Amino acid sequence: MPGTNLTREEAQQRAQLLTVDSYEIDLDLSGAQEGGTYRSVTTVRFDVAESGAESFIDLVAPTVHEVTLNGDPLDPAEVFKDSRIALPGLLEGRNVLRVVADCAYTNTGEGLHRFVDPVDNQAYLYTQFEVPDARRVFASFEQPDLKATFQFTVKAPEGWTVVSNSPTPQPQDNVWVFAPTPRISTYVTALVAGPYHSVHSVYEKDGQSVPLGIYCRPSLAEYLDSDAIFEVTRQGFDWFQEKFDYAYPFEKYDQLFVPEFNAGAMENAGAVTIRDQYVFRSKVTDAAYEVRAETILHELAHMWFGDLVTMEWWNDLWLNESFATYTSIACQAYAPGSRWPHAWTTFANSMKTWAYRQDQLPSTHPIMAEIRDLDDVLVNFDGITYAKGASVLKQLVAYVGMDEFFRGVQAYFKRHAYGNTRLIDLLGALEETSGRDLKTWSKKWLETAGINILRPAIETDHDGADGVITSFAIRQEAPALPAGAKGEPTLRPHRIAVGLYDLDDASGKLVRTERVELDVDGELTAVPQLVGKRRPAVILLNDDDLSYAKVRLDEQSLAFVTEHIGDFESSLPRALCWASAWDMTRDGELATRDYLSLVLSGIGKESDIGVVQSLHRQVKLAIDVYADPAAREALLTRWTEATLAHLRTAEPGSDHQLAWARAFAATARTPEQLDLLEALLDGSQTIEGLVVDTELRWAFVQRLAAVGRFDEAEIAGEYERDKTAAGERHAATARAARPTPEAKAEAWASVVESDKLPNAVQEAVIAGFVQTDQRELLAPYTDRYFEVVKDIWESRSHEMAQQIAVGLYPSIQVSEDTLRKTDEWLASAEPSAALRRLVLESRAGVERALKAQAADAAAAE
Repeated sequence: MPGTNLTREEAQQRAQLLTVDSYEIDLDLSGAQEGGTYRSVTTVRFDVAESGAESFIDLVAPTVHEVTLNGDPLDPAEVFKDSRIALPGLLEGRNVLRVVADCAYTNTGEGLHRFVDPVDNQAYLYTQFEVPDARRVFASFEQPDLKATFQFTVKAPEGWTVVSNSPTPQPQDNVWVFAPTPRISTYVTALVAGPYHSVHSVYEKDGQSVPLGIYCRPSLAEYLDSDAIFEVTRQGFDWFQEKFDYAYPFEKYDQLFVPEFNAGAMENAGAVTIRDQYVFRSKVTDAAYEVRAETILHELAHMWFGDLVTMEWWNDLWLNESFATYTSIACQAYAPGSRWPHAWTTFANSMKTWAYRQDQLPSTHPIMAEIRDLDDVLVNFDGITYAKGASVLKQLVAYVGMDEFFRGVQAYFKRHAYGNTRLIDLLGALEETSGRDLKTWSKKWLETAGINILRPAIETDHDGADGVITSFAIRQEAPALPAGAKGEPTLRPHRIAVGLYDLDDASGKLVRTERVELDVDGELTAVPQLVGKRRPAVILLNDDDLSYAKVRLDEQSLAFVTEHIGDFESSLPRALCWASAWDMTRDGELATRDYLSLVLSGIGKESDIGVVQSLHRQVKLAIDVYADPAAREALLTRWTEATLAHLRTAEPGSDHQLAWARAFAATARTPEQLDLLEALLDGSQTIEGLVVDTELRWAFVQRLAAVGRFDEAEIAGEYERDKTAAGERHAATARAARPTPEAKAEAWASVVESDKLPNAVQEAVIAGFVQTDQRELLAPYTDRYFEVVKDIWESRSHEMAQQIAVGLYPSIQVSEDTLRKTDEWLASAEPSAALRRLVLESRAGVERALKAQAADAAAAE
């Protein structure tokens, strides 16, 4: 039985048989305020290659009332099974199908999500269809290569606004009739409806005029910084249209900030949905604005790469996401007037760290993953698909040249507009413009898994600071893949730069004095350009972060960087050294206590706020999970005292001050530190420049709840100050964080024993439930997790089940016992491939932590 799955083979057979022309979709959402179900009427016109053939259309719906094929009624009880409607006896040529169904509103962020704002008690709707959820709203051939036009007609409550892919029409009697879209895939169609607030503008250039809209709930309108959002959007339009040499392909561009959104955003054609946490209610650091801008640009890039030209099947999902990620960060780095010319530092610091982590899990896979069915793709929105893919695209740009890369992209868009493609179509265009043969490159980079390590092999005429280099080579290693991973270790061709750095006497900064760029291939690559030069203080492989590889410093460079990591003049080499140190800590090559010392020695000089915030998260994770348990409390004390010292000395009102306040709140532990949190909350103490606003208050409240200082009365009192959807989520986290058996049982029951929580509230409860200070209290839940996780996976929607499977795995119970219980479950439970993958990934985290803890303990001996 297929259930809600669809195999690639089935999709290929259907695509060979059918050509879809158009959809007319009529939705009656007039009862949305009450919820439940809504009437969905779909008329599909499609052509069939052979007479008498049979096929199916996809639909997830509580009830199907009518199915009419070419004027003949079909019995829904006969033809509607397993989320499919069978279509027997098709005619050669044109066929017309009409389906009348009752579809359901959801609270899971999949299909047509319904949310009621506690501020105004109004319902707000939006769709989220990627990967296979258009079928929750209308009958559809749910695969990316069956493109069609879509014409929506929507009946909505009085006073509502309805937005879709086509420009918003004037309603007649609360009925909104949209013009047909261009030919697009089902998963990028969209509908957003409700009494949304909106701001409008227009992008104009060289006679082109594109209407722009920004939408959010009225309760967030006072915080909506539309000018800043429009500014980033316009920069993206300018840069992408120039680089792609193809005008924006849709009639308008709306960006809709919607509630309880599972992802960061979604590239619906001309109607991008974005999580409304990006409408900032309180002060955030510039790193948050940078991430939001990258999200905005990522989705805008998808209008061309993804929507105009779309992958044939989900095995090229990586290319879709990697292209959008690479070009969005390139736009931030290179577009005239960008606020974030250091965007590649952020990429090295966050995206690549994610990729390196993912690529060392037992589930690692080639960038071009084998996607056999929808279940495969649903767990493949991962660090390989987004971050490693984008890293390798950056490497490809270095390999073929940026001008040649974009010339190839231009040819690709012109050749395949409104069509579907495979990877070979893009690589072919790039081969034409660059003259490089990319077949070997593609095979080694895209069709193999795992990560290389690059190390310098340096010889000098004598030891000491002024030695002259007599031999320099780059040694490449291909470590064994993680246990259980498929494939063989592979040496790859790398285009990298080598940077030479010395301290500048005048400024005291570490500055680059020389840069060599070259191709590295095989085990050993000589670099004769450096022979005869005086050995500098630091030699940095993969400078400018052109390639994707783990980099190790030679002994002298490492010793110097350990003392001077904060002295690099540029943020990118600093970020590369921080990333290398973190990678060594995770690999057990650098003890957690030594990583903490390194961070404390250099973080005070770190100017890049995104790097500072990453270091905060990484230090806390390292101490909680990678430190020798016997040393953990002493390390936490050292770290917490440092966070408070930095909070007190940070520039008043600065981003750094806010970041240190959050870091302190995450770890405050002594009575005096907790007293300070309470005093900052009630205003009896202040720190100059620190505004304890709504979001920071909740960070303090959640910590005070987690240590038992605050209980229901204080949490409820804080919610009274913030009776919003965000306040509900924060209160749910605080309640679940309380250190009592009763609070844990209540949180567990609300997530596991009931399926009533909306996606965002469930996520908030899980975040509060898991507290690293509460290992003993949470220990009984290890067995309970393994008792329920398979049933949860089989009974909940994908998003909801994945939150639970990953979020409630006993990751903080770092012990051989956790590994043993995991292995017993894997051997006996017969989980689906997708669930097995998620549990194996979590298990790998515990295994890695055990090794790191042993390395940290050994460093104390």
